[in-house]
Amino acid sequence: MRLGIDGLKLPEVKKRGPLASLDHVKMLGLGGVFFSTVLDMSPTLDLGRLREIRSKADELGLYLESGLGKINPYCSAESPELRAIGEGDIIAGLTKMMEASAAIGCHELWVSPGNFKPAYRGRLAVDRFRTDVTWEEQLLATEKVLKKLAPAARALGIHMNIETHDEITSFEILRLIEAVGEDCTGVVLDTANMLQRAEHPVWATKRLAPYVRQTHIKDAYIGRAAGGFDFQPRPCGEGIVDFTAILHILAAVKPQLNLSLEIAQSTADNPRRAYPRQCIQLNDPLWRAGHPDLSTDEEQAYLSMVDAFETRVIAGEIADWEVYERDNYGYPDYQHQPYGFQEAINFINKSSRHIRHICNKQGIGLS
Repeated sequence: MRLGIDGLKLPEVKKRGPLASLDHVKMLGLGGVFFSTVLDMSPTLDLGRLREIRSKADELGLYLESGLGKINPYCSAESPELRAIGEGDIIAGLTKMMEASAAIGCHELWVSPGNFKPAYRGRLAVDRFRTDVTWEEQLLATEKVLKKLAPAARALGIHMNIETHDEITSFEILRLIEAVGEDCTGVVLDTANMLQRAEHPVWATKRLAPYVRQTHIKDAYIGRAAGGFDFQPRPCGEGIVDFTAILHILAAVKPQLNLSLEIAQSTADNPRRAYPRQCIQLNDPLWRAGHPDLSTDEEQAYLSMVDAFETRVIAGEIADWEVYERDNYGYPDYQHQPYGFQEAINFINKSSRHIRHICNKQGIGLS
């Protein structure tokens, strides 16, 4: 396994550009970079530029991963670059992106079935609970898009890997893979996002492990709050995710898997607004009815996990939501935002140390 980073959250990635960011990744002692989409490497899909990036990554001994983007057609207006690169034809644009990716040896490509809207609280922050179209209709439309892209993916030797994103469950991802075909689809395992669907990260990892081809390695705080549970990103080892269990599962199935850290984005790169607290509304009847695959057993395991984590928070081992928010983002005074470049680097280093420590203990080869 190699430990790298999600390029979208890499500090100063836009300021430095892809080539200099590869040097930055190497300097941080990481093993590679996962650019969210190939357009992040070249907005025009310039093959000369892309090959230069590939060559630089190889020269530095770094892995290079990428993706396509959002493939839920009800979200297309939120990703105008996909239509633009196809000169008005989104399927043509996504196909061009696959061809360009394959040309530089990127055959594992991230896709996501929705967008997260941090300005809205609770269930309305995710496309799962849109009121103009049902989630079932969105899943069917996403399946149709994947099937339209499948012939090109097969011809190019590509897997379109569906992220365990904020709005989708592991069960739904498995059904999409079954419907489209595991020869051209797979999973980007985000180790924390399933918490937002009240799925236990270890249980979800066991379900998805045979199909995992890319990762977002991420941790989170989960705590009881009005209406349900708060969710807040944390450095690996300072949250609720059991990486000891998850890395053991992944290493047994795919020992060559790349582990890409996903960190909280620096306020220097993305000035932070006073977002409302994001709430997992497990106690809301509408929210609970929208998760028919969630078994009583898994829900109880989830609640037991939260109880154990809460004990650590009460004991002072883990900072609660308010303390962490205040210390990192100046809460409630958002005019003061201490979480800048160096704080983001510290986040990376903490996460890296934790993952390396676990891998060393388990005898998992990690570079």
